[in-house]
Amino acid sequence: MLTRTLYIFIIGVLLTACGQQQTDTPTAARCIEEAEAALADDSIRQGETLLRKAIQLSEATEDWHTNYIAHQRLAEALSQSNPEEALRLMKQALTVYEQHPDDERNHVMLLDYAGTYAAQVAFTKEGPYDEALDFTLRAYDIARKGQMTDLVCQTLTSLANISWAKEDYRQAVDYARQAESLPLQGGDGGGLRPGTLQVLARSYLSLNMLDSAETVYRQIEPGDDVHMAYIVQSNLAKIALRRIGATQVEDSVAEAFAQVEDFYYKALEQKDEYYQETLRQEMENQQLEYRSQTYRRTLLMTIVASLIVILAIALLIRNRMHIQEQEKRQLQQEAEHQKTLLHQSNEVVAFLQSFILERTEVIKKLNQSGDSLITLSLHEWSEIERTLNAIDNNRFAHLREQYPDMTEDDIRLCILTRLGLSNRTIGNIYCITVSAVQHRKLKLKKDVFGETNPDVTLEQVLKS
Repeated sequence: MLTRTLYIFIIGVLLTACGQQQTDTPTAARCIEEAEAALADDSIRQGETLLRKAIQLSEATEDWHTNYIAHQRLAEALSQSNPEEALRLMKQALTVYEQHPDDERNHVMLLDYAGTYAAQVAFTKEGPYDEALDFTLRAYDIARKGQMTDLVCQTLTSLANISWAKEDYRQAVDYARQAESLPLQGGDGGGLRPGTLQVLARSYLSLNMLDSAETVYRQIEPGDDVHMAYIVQSNLAKIALRRIGATQVEDSVAEAFAQVEDFYYKALEQKDEYYQETLRQEMENQQLEYRSQTYRRTLLMTIVASLIVILAIALLIRNRMHIQEQEKRQLQQEAEHQKTLLHQSNEVVAFLQSFILERTEVIKKLNQSGDSLITLSLHEWSEIERTLNAIDNNRFAHLREQYPDMTEDDIRLCILTRLGLSNRTIGNIYCITVSAVQHRKLKLKKDVFGETNPDVTLEQVLKS
């Protein structure tokens, strides 16, 4: 009886260990899902690392569909900071697809992406656009032969953008008008129509056809896309200035936005340098992971042997252990009871804090504004800060004392972050885009609080 029980226990331990090892093994598809979630949360380094891991896993398992999708996602993540690397990754994705083809729509989209990144590289280096045109024309031919109307529209729009970058504005107008005339399902073709209208209007404006450009810009419906609304309104303003001959004002506005773009691209260059350092650390982490796997196997064997010895001793003195287990169970029940009481107390405190905030008129105003423009007076800002100080143990009073150089805008951004408002709502308060809100948070986190870890959010900094 003792021997049989011992064998059953050994088999159970081994099966549990194997099952745990299998459960902990990541898959390429899961890495892509986690990478997209990380990129959405501004965890750039973690997202790119996960995508590279997905590429390695998919190659090891010969999951070629996931492999070229991972290449595409990584290229998209690097497209702004490193267009040359993005183009290289897209070429690799195309190579994998053409060796292991599946859905022809994916082939069209991969070619279109490659054409876009090749155009970015040509624009940056002021080089020829032959490679970009080759990729995009191949995508267009496949989409047209397959009667994929939405992808025909997409590739024509890409051709229009490339022609505009080449300063062949009439050819750009021709491509854009062909794309705009296509009958797409759903009215806007899943977001393709605004992009088509945008390049058409931009080409008209480059040709100084102001009436045509204005007509097209007014056809664009940005919806809740704040960035698109900014593009439309700013270009309508340029058209109005050009009509009255205010070229100096238009040049000043263009110069101001060019300075902002220069600042943005310098930030991207710094990010790329940081990313290169991350790659070096990743190689070191892989070596550490291999050593860790070896240690885990040795540890598992040691644990199994130890458990066998423990089981033999436990079976001999089971009566004594039974009493000890009963006493331990009672202690655990008492500990769980104390933990439950503490959790209930924390919930009551959190409920009271939320109750106080929800009854504040300013919070009601923020919660009912939706996507519309939000304006807060100085009195309303003061009311929010006083309320938060009252329920958060003077958090913002201490913040002002500890960081006297913080501007009032920085304090307000911290307040809105503490309230748990979305980036879209914060953008509606400041009249800026979601990406601009994210940039402000990153800058505040780094310059004021000295936090350089991209995986730590501003919310976490404020909580600590």
